[in-house]
Amino acid sequence: MASDPQSKHRMQVFKNKGKDQDEMRRRRNEVTVELRKNKREETLQKRRNVPITDSTDEDDFDRNLSNINLEQLVMEAACDNQDKQLVAVQSARKLLSSDRNPPIDALISSGILPILVRCLENHENPALQFEAAWALTNIASGTSAQTQAVVGAGAVPLFLQLLHSQHQTVCEQAVWALGNIIGDGPALRDYVINLGVVQPLLAFIKPDIPITFLRNVTWVIVNLCRNKDPPPHVQTITEILPALNMLIHHTDINILVDTVWALSYLTDGGNEQIQMVIDSEVVP
Repeated sequence: MASDPQSKHRMQVFKNKGKDQDEMRRRRNEVTVELRKNKREETLQKRRNVPITDSTDEDDFDRNLSNINLEQLVMEAACDNQDKQLVAVQSARKLLSSDRNPPIDALISSGILPILVRCLENHENPALQFEAAWALTNIASGTSAQTQAVVGAGAVPLFLQLLHSQHQTVCEQAVWALGNIIGDGPALRDYVINLGVVQPLLAFIKPDIPITFLRNVTWVIVNLCRNKDPPPHVQTITEILPALNMLIHHTDINILVDTVWALSYLTDGGNEQIQMVIDSEVVP
């Protein structure tokens, strides 16, 4: 990947060669401070998507959480009326986005999982795909059993398809969902890798990607590098290292910190992984 002209061009865009030594030193110090604030055990393997909003609609919804009839909600989420279906799926998503103990197990028990997964296939309704993907993201952010429930419902191949959606919000939500699934542990990490997540994920790393989206992509790369029992396959590391070589030159502190964590996880895997990192020249 690093040797082709397009990759070299993308790498140069991220490297910011004009930075002087003082600026580079300042950035290194910032990264060091951030790393000291975050012990490795505290870096998030899974993240729940909770909207930060002052919307009165969201506040009103939170006040009415206890009044929602899950059986009715599931029926409407499965109905043929797309307007009703969207409202129901959005309500499920809002339940799962609540700051107060989201009812993940109750929603799984209600039978809504296969309905949400089917919604991912509705390419004519990207709003429905987005809401369903968001709901599934938050279910997958829970316990290992809850994450496994999302996987068992057949969501992963559909999330991989959504990485190619023409709608950026849908792509980004699919990335987030896959990040939670990959973050569950080495078994699901390798399962998602074997289905082909790496190249579509890395394709998002380009100059015009919104910074919040790139932060999510970088976090997923961290999860791909995480866990050493077993470590990621050599082929996966080979594919990821050129991307880390680009990201390590980014100016955003969050991306820099996550990139350093990814490299830290890789070098934790053993001598072979350490040598691969050295050979990639990602660390000057």
